[in-house]
Amino acid sequence: MIPNLNRYKEKWNVKSDDIIKPGLAAIEEALVRVGHPENGLQVVHLAGTNGKGSTLTFLESLAKEHGLRVGKFMSPCIVDVHDQIQVEGQAITGAEMDQLFQQMQAAGLSEKLTDFELLTVAAFLHFAASDVDIALIEAGMGGLLDSTNVVTPIVSIIPSIALEHTKFLGNTIESITHHKAGIIKPYKPVIIGDLPQEAKDIIYKEAREKQSAVFELNQQFSVGQEKDGETYEYDKQSFHLSKLTRTMKGAHQANNMALAITAFLEVATALNIKVIKSAFQKGVKEATILGRFEEILPHVILDGAHNPASVEKLIETIKSEFPDEQIALVIGILADKDVPQILQLFEQISDHFYFVDFNNSRAMGAQKMLELSGAPYKEVLVDYASFLQHQSERKLRTIVTGSLYLLTEVRNRLKSI
Repeated sequence: MIPNLNRYKEKWNVKSDDIIKPGLAAIEEALVRVGHPENGLQVVHLAGTNGKGSTLTFLESLAKEHGLRVGKFMSPCIVDVHDQIQVEGQAITGAEMDQLFQQMQAAGLSEKLTDFELLTVAAFLHFAASDVDIALIEAGMGGLLDSTNVVTPIVSIIPSIALEHTKFLGNTIESITHHKAGIIKPYKPVIIGDLPQEAKDIIYKEAREKQSAVFELNQQFSVGQEKDGETYEYDKQSFHLSKLTRTMKGAHQANNMALAITAFLEVATALNIKVIKSAFQKGVKEATILGRFEEILPHVILDGAHNPASVEKLIETIKSEFPDEQIALVIGILADKDVPQILQLFEQISDHFYFVDFNNSRAMGAQKMLELSGAPYKEVLVDYASFLQHQSERKLRTIVTGSLYLLTEVRNRLKSI
């Protein structure tokens, strides 16, 4: 369920299904009815297991510093449905959403789409009406059959690939990559991160068939480290940057930064935008994202690591940032994730686990997580807000992690106290 979406569905009597239905036929028909708003957009399309949101955030910041008007469509939400659709960093307003739903109701879209498909149409309509210079579109699940895959982008980005959504995408890296590679469009380049070899093989094959160039991290472009910051190199354009300093923590964010810089350089070439090196430095520094190593209270960090690959990245960051500190973990995870492996990985850095229930029908119960945990100290937290405040006051490093839906609930709860 997408928080607050039902408010508009009920108000405008637009019905849609709260389920996943992979496929493009329904949204293609819907877009015909609303006049194909997606066709007038200049798009960067992102798909992948982890890193989409961070790469998109770096890219948004770079575009903003170059004077572009940016629209972005992300999932899942941070607070509620409004922040999934943004223009110039501002969430869509209630009045704007009303206007879109009125338009979609008049076009006869009721009972024809899923919730996410409906929201995708709304995003395209909003970006077209807002006259954005660039639209950054994040796939909801997979890529090939995802409702966002009706666009023809300037460039596609696949930051990472790991096992996820196996019920829909298959239970092998190869089958999942087949879906992610579906966002590659004929003659349009794709930028890829550090992927498993079996994933790269499939992507390169898909790109050859579509005559699309592939730009790969540590091949055509790379990021390095100097004493006064990070460096970036792009062989294709003989482009070099130095003194890059990130606010977003973690070595993996350097890779996401490099993907975003490369994508922006391709966008700049396609749209004839003059690149400014100082704008890259400022854009990288000012890029931040909620739920990515976010300090919500002193000593309390939120991070949405919800699968083994993202957990491994979080563990690396924790070891780097807090090498000598005892870590307490507050965890809530969706039941369709690989919970046993996630808990086992977290046991590398902590003996103290606190499990919480949160408001999502797909969430695993806190008691069930506790039973799966092998941690020497573990308990179910009922009042996590008081616990986190107490941890902060005592200067005890605490990481709240797992589902992004949990992070949204925790953030809202703490801000309301």
